Amino acid sequence: MPDRRSLIALALAVGVAVATPALPAQGADGAQALAAQTPGPNVVLRWNTALLAAIRTGTLGPPLVARALAIVHTCAYDAWAAYDGVAVGTRLGGSLRRPAAERTQANKAEAISFAAHLAAVDLYPAQRAGFDALMAELGYDPANPASPAAQTGRTACQAVLDHRHADGSNQLAGYADTTGYAPVNAPMVVADPLTSLAQPGRWTPLTYVNRAGALVTPPFLAPHWGRVASFGGTARDLADAVRAPYPYGSAAFSAQSAEIVSITAALTDRQKAIAEYWADGPASETPPGHWSLFAQQVSARDHHGLDQDVKMFFSLTNSVMDAGIASWEVKRDHDSGRPITTIRFLYKGQQIPTWGGRVIDGATWVPYQAATFPTPPFAEYVSGHSTFSAAAAEVLKRFTGGDAFGSQAVIAQGSSQVEPGVTPAQDVTLRWPTFTEAADQAGVSRRYGGIHFKLGDLEGRALGRSVGTAAWERAKSYWTGRG
Repeated sequence: MPDRRSLIALALAVGVAVATPALPAQGADGAQALAAQTPGPNVVLRWNTALLAAIRTGTLGPPLVARALAIVHTCAYDAWAAYDGVAVGTRLGGSLRRPAAERTQANKAEAISFAAHLAAVDLYPAQRAGFDALMAELGYDPANPASPAAQTGRTACQAVLDHRHADGSNQLAGYADTTGYAPVNAPMVVADPLTSLAQPGRWTPLTYVNRAGALVTPPFLAPHWGRVASFGGTARDLADAVRAPYPYGSAAFSAQSAEIVSITAALTDRQKAIAEYWADGPASETPPGHWSLFAQQVSARDHHGLDQDVKMFFSLTNSVMDAGIASWEVKRDHDSGRPITTIRFLYKGQQIPTWGGRVIDGATWVPYQAATFPTPPFAEYVSGHSTFSAAAAEVLKRFTGGDAFGSQAVIAQGSSQVEPGVTPAQDVTLRWPTFTEAADQAGVSRRYGGIHFKLGDLEGRALGRSVGTAAWERAKSYWTGRG
C-alpha cells in the first residue's frame, strides 16, 4: 500500500498526529511535559526523520535497523547529557559536563546535531549527502566542528561508536555472520509445490522473485545477532528464559499449523488490512522504525521540547534494539520452521482452503503476503514484530505515564499489495486507543498474514515486555545521574 503508507509516514514524520484529541501530557518522571520552546520539529525529531529516510532506501534488516536507531539516539543523548546538570552519558559518564553558562538550548541542539551526523554517516555512509544537507538546513557545517558544542557532540558520539564497533554486530565487516550458521534444509522454491523437506521443524531458505524482478534466495538474516551487546545488559538472559516452541511431530505443532490454515482462509478485510499495514517489509522503515514514527506522534501530541524528546527516543530505541537482540537469540537457538514450509509439508497432496476463497493443494500454500516478499528470511520463533512492539509500548507507557495512545490509520479501498484493486472493498480504519493495543495488533498481524504461529506471537510479546522494562530502568538511570 505505498500511497497510504507514504502519506501516514509523512504525517507522522513531521509531527502531525493522526489521532484523537490529545490527552494530558506526562513527562518521564510523571510531571506534565513542557511545551516546545521553538516552532517546528526540534533537532531530535529532524534527525530521527532523516535516519528513517535512510532506512527506507537502505538494505538493513529489522534488528540491524533497531541498532542503528539506538546508536544515533544514544549519541544524541550523550551529547545532550553534557549540557544537563544531573544526567550522565553512557560511555563517558559526566566527564564532558559543560559549565552552567553553556547549558543553552542552542548548544544542546548543536551538540546533538554534530553527534547524530557522525553516527548517521557511520551507519549509512551512502546517504551522507542527505545528512550533510540536513546539517546545512540547521545552520551547521559538518566539515568544520570547531565550536565547543560541536566538539562535545562529536567526542560523545565517537565513544559510542567505538563501543558499538566492537559490540558483536560485526558492522565493520558488513554485519557478516560470525557463528558459521548453515541451514539444515535446502532452499524451497516458492513457485513450485513442496515435495520434500529434510527437517520440517527447522528453518528453510526460500527462493522467489523480489520487487526488482530478480530471483533471490536470502540467507538467514544475522544469525549472530544474539551475541550483540545489549543496552539493558539482560537481553540474552531474558531470551534464554523463553520457553521452547512446540516440537515437530507433536499434537500442538500440528494444531498450530491447522490454526494458521483456518485463520488465513477466513480473513476479513479488516484482518487483511491489519496484516498488510504492519508488514513493514522492504523499502519501509521496518518494525523498529514504525515505533519511532509513533514516538514522533507522541512528541507532537504531548508538546515535547528537545529535552523530553532526547530522553524518549533514547529509551525507546535502545529498548527496541534489545528486543532485536533477544528475539534473534531465540530464533537462532531454536531455528524453527515458518508456516510457509511446515504447512506445505503437513498438507501436501491435500485440498485445503486459503485466502481469496480458493481451494488449493497444501503443497502450494502461501501466506497472505506480497509475492515479492512472501516470508522474512529468518526463523519463526519468536516473532520479532511482537517483541519489538511490546518493548516499544512498554517504554512509551512508562515515559508518558500511562497507556493512552489515541492513534489511527485509514487503509484505502483497493490499496492491498496482495489483492490490488480488490481489498479492502471499503476504507478500513485501524484505531489504537492504547500503546498496548497497538503492540498486540502488530503481533496478531503476523498470524493473520501467515508469518507466525500463535505461540511465537504471544511469547514474543512477553519477551518484549520484559526487555522493555529492563531497558527503561537502564535509560532512566542515566538521565537521573545513576548510570
